[in-house]
Amino acid sequence: MQEPAPRYAGYRSFDYLTPHVDYKVFDLAPEIGRVPEHDLGLSDEQRARVARLLREHMAISLHEHPKILPADVSQLRDYNRTGRNAFGFEGMARSGMTAVFDNFMNGTGCVTSEHAWKWDDVIYDIGLRFADIAKQDHVVVATTLDQIFEAKRNGQIALVAGLEAATMIENELDRIDILYGFGVRQMGIAYSQANMLGSGLSEDRDGGLTHFGRRAVDRMNKLGIAIDISHSGDQTSLDVIEASRVPVFITHAGARSVWNTPRMKPDEVIRACAERGGVIGIEAAPHTTLSADHPHHSIESVMDHFTYCVELVGIDHVAFGPDTNFGDHVGLHDSFTQHLAIGKAHGVVDHPRVPYVSGMENPAECFSNIVGWLVTHGYSDDEIAKVIGGNIIRVLQEVW
Repeated sequence: MQEPAPRYAGYRSFDYLTPHVDYKVFDLAPEIGRVPEHDLGLSDEQRARVARLLREHMAISLHEHPKILPADVSQLRDYNRTGRNAFGFEGMARSGMTAVFDNFMNGTGCVTSEHAWKWDDVIYDIGLRFADIAKQDHVVVATTLDQIFEAKRNGQIALVAGLEAATMIENELDRIDILYGFGVRQMGIAYSQANMLGSGLSEDRDGGLTHFGRRAVDRMNKLGIAIDISHSGDQTSLDVIEASRVPVFITHAGARSVWNTPRMKPDEVIRACAERGGVIGIEAAPHTTLSADHPHHSIESVMDHFTYCVELVGIDHVAFGPDTNFGDHVGLHDSFTQHLAIGKAHGVVDHPRVPYVSGMENPAECFSNIVGWLVTHGYSDDEIAKVIGGNIIRVLQEVW
């Protein structure tokens, strides 16, 4: 974990409001020190190299939820119903990141409905987050690559608005333009459940990209919204890759050849994505990117997927989308398992459960540990620069 960024001035979410008067207050999980730090066994020289690499190069997470969960995760639904998720400003100031693709509440956004993915819920979620960010100057909303580069120069963190699925647009194509107008620059096709665009990864039969889905892909291409297929079914994913005129992202997943569950991507999809210039971001949410060599989920399991994907498609097509937050992520999954179709997506492969993913527990530690792991495993500066951000920038130059 890095030292706090000099630019960070100590702002906490909703400091511009009066607690208990303007918003409901919850006891929140700590951003720093909730679980023990993962020891990578770095020497002082290696630590210095990690710090230098993060200082000199762009570190971009393709997928996070950098919000703070309630300390008592059983309060999560009540917390989300308020529409206000506190953002982890303190933790992000230690992350070493240049930019983060923030995916807000998404599948847990139950502001107006128990089942999320409603248009109003998404708009409330984005608007309240952006209002909070507007009241400080360390994290800045970015809608262009120039703004990400500017944030790097200024010692700031660029936040890119992303959505894991397009379910909330229903059959309204122009809602994609509206979301673009609100600042959204990355969007998934379907989450676990099928929608008007195509099939999610929990469906027994994947009908592929629908006619409406093809129109939606075309509209996202025209606008410059990066497309994500992480939660889409295999055939839908292949159809999207084929239909898109520009590369697409698998923002947060892993390799099914390493861990055989629907949540992971088969070689065919990873190859197709890379062949069209796309990138896969390696996932780290609890009990996803496991491996036979490291069934207790940790950074070692995650990096098994990284090394496999690098061998499969080359280092130019792999990045990281850890998919973490500040708080009990396992408890979040347990609370929303049916809404998110987690059991279906994760399959029935037996594995030991962990309380957290050691080394990849929250956004504050992910990238310093990723870079630390890469340093200890002999990767060059150029290779590390590519996988922590350079590959993502290359795709965004074509998509945006």
